[in-house]
Amino acid sequence: MSRSRRTALDLDTIPYGNALSGAPLHWIPPRGGGCRVLLVAAIHGEEPDTTVCLSRSLRSLEPDEIAPDVGAILCANPDGLQRGTRGNARGIDLNRNFPAKNWSAGPSSCRWHVGDSEELAIGTGSHPASEPETQGLIRLIETEQPSLVIALHGPLGCVDDPTPTAAGRWIASETGLPLVRDIGYPTPGSLGSWAGERGLPVVTWEFPAEGIESLSRTQVPALSRIFAGAAWVD
Repeated sequence: MSRSRRTALDLDTIPYGNALSGAPLHWIPPRGGGCRVLLVAAIHGEEPDTTVCLSRSLRSLEPDEIAPDVGAILCANPDGLQRGTRGNARGIDLNRNFPAKNWSAGPSSCRWHVGDSEELAIGTGSHPASEPETQGLIRLIETEQPSLVIALHGPLGCVDDPTPTAAGRWIASETGLPLVRDIGYPTPGSLGSWAGERGLPVVTWEFPAEGIESLSRTQVPALSRIFAGAAWVD
């Protein structure tokens, strides 16, 4: 590919809603129309490496090399990303705000560093799907009806695949990350919980605790292969 493409992401985006601040929520739709796989980055604003790696994977391909049925959200929480916070501008953890049966009025908890105890309280919303970012993502998924969602997170260093799926096994094999059925603690009101109740598999790809330069070498190649139409057999 032309290395000049690596400095700018020139793919068309479409708004699917607005964040609490009014910032637009954008996604890159499949160039062929139907969405088989949807990749979602930065639903937690303190995980900017997911956005950078998703962007780098797309910038590693020519536009005509990208599969026609794969779509992407580079940042599901732009207010949080701009602020460097896990939650959105209201301090709500969007990945605990989905209207799953296990949604909890909270607060939920999170940690400051990997290995720390989960002693930091964070809101889950005044009610399920109270946040505009959550509402927008729900509308997009219900409209596009993907067969699989791959949610990018960090830095637990594993592939969380509760269903399980061939895609989860493939990602674990390609990256060398351990394949697990859960991440070891409850995630009420998560995207995975909500989608699972609807029969939509969500693979949570947890990047390891590495810097961007390392992640670019260890995780981006597999992401690029997914955009290029990586085949796995369910």
